[in-house]
Amino acid sequence: MFGKVVIANRGEIAVRIIQTCKRLGIQTVAVYSQADRSALHVRLADEAFEIGPAPAAQSYLNADKILTVAKTSGARAIHPGYGFLSENDEFAEAVEHAGLVWVGPPPTAMARMGDKLVARQVAQKAEVRVVPGTGEMDSADAALVAANDMGFPLLLKASAGGGGKGMRVVKSAGELPSAFERAQSEALRSFGNPALYLEKFVRRAKHIEIQVFGDTHGNHVWLGERECSIQRRHQKLIEESPSVALSEQVRQQMGQAAVALARGCGYVNAGTVEFLFDVDTEAFYFLEMNARLQVEHPVTEMVTGLDLVAWQLRVAAAEVLPLQQEDVQCRGVAIECRLYAEDPLAFLPDTGRLKVFLPPHGEGLRLDSGVVQGDVVNAYYDPLLAKFIVHGADRTQAIARMRGGLERFAVAGVTTNLAYHRAVMADADFQQGRHLTDFVDAHKMDVSLSQEVAQTLAQGAAYLYQQRQQRLEEAFSKAQDGWPQEGPH
Repeated sequence: MFGKVVIANRGEIAVRIIQTCKRLGIQTVAVYSQADRSALHVRLADEAFEIGPAPAAQSYLNADKILTVAKTSGARAIHPGYGFLSENDEFAEAVEHAGLVWVGPPPTAMARMGDKLVARQVAQKAEVRVVPGTGEMDSADAALVAANDMGFPLLLKASAGGGGKGMRVVKSAGELPSAFERAQSEALRSFGNPALYLEKFVRRAKHIEIQVFGDTHGNHVWLGERECSIQRRHQKLIEESPSVALSEQVRQQMGQAAVALARGCGYVNAGTVEFLFDVDTEAFYFLEMNARLQVEHPVTEMVTGLDLVAWQLRVAAAEVLPLQQEDVQCRGVAIECRLYAEDPLAFLPDTGRLKVFLPPHGEGLRLDSGVVQGDVVNAYYDPLLAKFIVHGADRTQAIARMRGGLERFAVAGVTTNLAYHRAVMADADFQQGRHLTDFVDAHKMDVSLSQEVAQTLAQGAAYLYQQRQQRLEEAFSKAQDGWPQEGPH
């Protein structure tokens, strides 16, 4: 195992990786922008290096700066987390060419899975069913001809896309030309690749994903599924494992399909194979493969009892996977709510100082956070503050623990989506497992009461702020890890 790792990321995932590295005795090197000089991941790392101004393009996406940090610090490996450079096969290749270990899949596998059209071809070769669709459409006119043959509604999707960018639902022929133009422009702006294709839109569907792992010795396993149907703008809000929608037979078929796909593209390390599940026919279709650690990986960790970041590091160090498929066991139910600094209905981001940030504690509760009370939430990066995860013996207990935890979660200083999560947990369709991928649009949540509860909690907690602030600062200064040794500010 290598002794020092650069974490090419920020926020909660950087903190999460640092925690596992410390447990494994691996020294950590943080990178940070000027806006993140006092961020939590910087305070917790053993060393930290500034890599540029606040905009991500000049800092967290600056591959040369990150490679320089690795060389200067004497690190042996780079862990990219998720987002930023995590799925950039050119960066992964540069890391390997520099004689460093890339804690992720091979660049060749990343390149194949990063292009959705190529990924569909890999899936078909592995005999994994894909959503009916087309190849690349070079014009709106060509797309219209194909769309009329396929029938509406349809999805326009960017071949190099992700996070819902370059994606449009098209309900009629009249909508297609303008949707094509907008999707193509967004794809070019976001990914530098304007390629689009069409997929059949499945009306009543759930979004199911399978966690897979491969090692350099040819072993592959899948670690259960996660349901991620509740999304806003094609970005996930709530995840759970297992899915109430899957029979054991379908679950096994989906897991085996995911492993077949991973083997088919020579996949190594952590990856997630995403499927669309038609609730009416129980057919499932391959959507895409995320060649990295997922945001929602704690859900899998809670039901399996495994540390997936530790698995990533061990696989990157050429160790054999610690479990074979027959040894993998999933117990109970886990649910994760993503806590964003955003309006709970419009989903527009907010900024400010966290005057109060008091998460609940208790049995079966976990918080993965990149902030603490007193930190500033800025406008430069994704507004994800934390992930709140619960585990229960069954889904009823997990929902009850999540509801209780959300009601005790107090935040003040920025607007958050806590109220939205409280409303979802109380919704009958969610409680009965009837929620589909259109949940956010189909269910207009009444968050007024929840907002009132949240405000009361925040006001009740605010009086602790001044007293706790001094104690928090003292705790940081006395902590064993303390502030990192400084690579030059």
